[in-house]
Amino acid sequence: MKKTILATAVLAVLATGYVRAEEAKPEHEISFNAAATSDYRYRGISQTRLKPALQGGVDYAHSPSGFYAGAWASTIKWTKDAGGDGNIELDLYAGKRGQLGADLAYDIGVLTYVYPSNGLAHVPGFVSANTTEIYGQLGFGPAYAKYSHSVTNLFGFVDSKNSGYLDLGANIEAAAGTIINLHAGHQRVENNSAASYTDWKVGITKDFGVVTGALALIGTNAGKTAYASPTNGKFLGKNALVLTVSKTF
Repeated sequence: MKKTILATAVLAVLATGYVRAEEAKPEHEISFNAAATSDYRYRGISQTRLKPALQGGVDYAHSPSGFYAGAWASTIKWTKDAGGDGNIELDLYAGKRGQLGADLAYDIGVLTYVYPSNGLAHVPGFVSANTTEIYGQLGFGPAYAKYSHSVTNLFGFVDSKNSGYLDLGANIEAAAGTIINLHAGHQRVENNSAASYTDWKVGITKDFGVVTGALALIGTNAGKTAYASPTNGKFLGKNALVLTVSKTF
């Protein structure tokens, strides 16, 4: 479910074209990232039973064409909570970003979430957790609007193909190396209205040079029955402060 709070903010900024001219990228660029977070939240829902996670990935970008591709992984707990197995999420993605005029930017692509050995297809009431979405994003300055559409079942929900997620937000530079992160999203789960919900985030990302830190208040109006941990009964969409420390190489 792709990217830490920091990486999401940075990608959104890049996708909107909110980059100074002097920061031009080389023709071919490969970068690596690593992070530790106090709670891996994806679309507002904890993937780690409200506990910390380790994350990392690699990205390739071709500046002249705008093409990019990458892979990212995180530790998780939710597939075991659902009665399956596995403790890793692997995201594989590719797309193209560019400009539609001087002020409007776009980003389109495909993202596949892989949960090795998740085993949910053998658990009553679930299908395989593996999910593929296509997405499109438009950006204007620091603001963006993104829509993701599932072309498979969504994260183990039965008969949930064609689910959609609308993501609206802005990543506003408050000072050199400091970005204010604002987000509101709505997850619609096809044929499962009890699992549909809205989430939000208000946060700040700060580049300290050696590492980058991100602190965010995240919350949802998700149903407590649909998103309670079977292990301990805790609500996985509760309001919480999430701290992430990351490094890009």
